[in-house]
Amino acid sequence: MSVTIDSSLFTGSYPDEHRVPGLTWYSTIEKRLINYGTGPIESMRLGVDSVLENILLNLNGAHLNRQLPTIHEDLHALGLKSSSINGLIYRGNIDHTLTIPPLVDITTSLPRSLTVQGPDYLTLGALSDPLKDKELLPDGITDRIGLNNEFSILNINYLIREKKLPDFFFVYLPDLDQKLHKNGPADLGGLKELDRQIASVLESFGSVEEALDQAIFIITGDSGMSQIKPAEDEPTIKLTSFFNDYNVLKPDEAVTDNTQIVLAVNETMAYVYSLQIDKLTELANLLKADPRVDIISWKENAWINVIQADTNKKLRFQAKGKLQDYYQQKWTVVGDIDILDLNIDQKSIEYGKYPDGLQRLTSALHSHPGNYLVVTAKSGYEFSGNSSPTHTGGGGHGSLDEEVSLVPLIIIGSDQKPQYLRIVDLKSFILKLLAK
Repeated sequence: MSVTIDSSLFTGSYPDEHRVPGLTWYSTIEKRLINYGTGPIESMRLGVDSVLENILLNLNGAHLNRQLPTIHEDLHALGLKSSSINGLIYRGNIDHTLTIPPLVDITTSLPRSLTVQGPDYLTLGALSDPLKDKELLPDGITDRIGLNNEFSILNINYLIREKKLPDFFFVYLPDLDQKLHKNGPADLGGLKELDRQIASVLESFGSVEEALDQAIFIITGDSGMSQIKPAEDEPTIKLTSFFNDYNVLKPDEAVTDNTQIVLAVNETMAYVYSLQIDKLTELANLLKADPRVDIISWKENAWINVIQADTNKKLRFQAKGKLQDYYQQKWTVVGDIDILDLNIDQKSIEYGKYPDGLQRLTSALHSHPGNYLVVTAKSGYEFSGNSSPTHTGGGGHGSLDEEVSLVPLIIIGSDQKPQYLRIVDLKSFILKLLAK
């Protein structure tokens, strides 16, 4: 999910290091479900204060590992300036004030103004708008308080025209995600609109040629989308239905000594937490009976266990060993390698439909303390919890398969490219470009 992937983008590390496991996850330290805004119904049930505090204060201020510098912090140390326009991961060295808009303010008891640390230039919709008195921007409730493409594009175009661009500028364009969730990945309308918006950025330099003369552009997505099947195909896997004999935490409840299971649903992936004695194998066996479930994984000492739903296939692996993948990561793998579509030849491992699957599973299972399963859905299906949003007939993501793992990467203005084509490699690549 975006907050996890973008944390990897800005720290150059996997979740086992940056510590942001998903859009929603359970904290054993705080004994509560952390949610950064999965949907309005779930946010209301969890409490608006809780969700706003998580997304506005805790995500960058507490949850994102303080020991790992973000690209903004690294650039500041180099004496370079940076910006973030509508990005949710923005931690930097400069104090900024977030102001909760009036119509949102009435739903929360949080202070109207909050101090955060970000890059030199920080825009976060109506919450932080440096152009408030300079440009008329779409920042009303119906415009998602400025968290939209037009708001982002008008901001960057203003900086370009006024010749106020920093050394590094990050612009987040969220509209395509919304459209594809609703209509599915075959809908090209949002993509064409995005293309026009990017063209307007280039033209703000005076011409496309001048734009390419003055800046290097990197255009990428943070996640792909899979087509969720229509309602008649029963695409929604209701996780609560597997655990009728257990006390499953509801969004509006507090964790007690009687709570046995917590569900953190991230669309086509979910964390299933066992708060009692170790029952992960038992819970995994309940889930694997559903043919819509893809893989189920959990850690056991130094090993990662993986089982394939609807079969008896099993696999175990651990970091370190004699097998090496394309990214120079080393592994020991035992069992049925078909589960993760691996190809092993002597001392090398090649990935099939689960790109970098061993490392991504390992990092997810070491991303935060707890006793939990990682569960993914087969293509065309998604999970639901007590009130998590679903996307029947639309698009979803969150799992490991290639259709949601592979994203476009367009680099213009440089003949260099990252060492490897992974999100975690982009930070070092950008720093290398700027260090020249």
